[in-house]
Amino acid sequence: MAAKFEVYKDKAGEYRFRLKAGNGENILASEGYKAKAGCTNGIDSVKKHAPDSANYEKKDTSAGKYMFNLKASNNQVIGTSQSYTSASGRDNGVESVMKNAPSAIVDDQT
Repeated sequence: MAAKFEVYKDKAGEYRFRLKAGNGENILASEGYKAKAGCTNGIDSVKKHAPDSANYEKKDTSAGKYMFNLKASNNQVIGTSQSYTSASGRDNGVESVMKNAPSAIVDDQT
């Protein structure tokens, strides 16, 4: 299975996307968007910015885990990772987004 962006509506009625790796694991999630067009623009921004390692902000959580944000060129967060138990797991997540996001298909579930 190839990587894909899933577009869905959350319980609050906002549009969101998540990037799923080929194995079905969530590797990046968006904020909520009021309009579907905003969500689509967010996916386009992820595809554009994902290949550049300079766009990733690697962080440690207060719970002792690891995560990352993908940022656009204006420094706005366009996607957030899950929490990882190790820094190497987080780094593998970054590599997966870099590799998979640009060519991922969009699966609209709305």
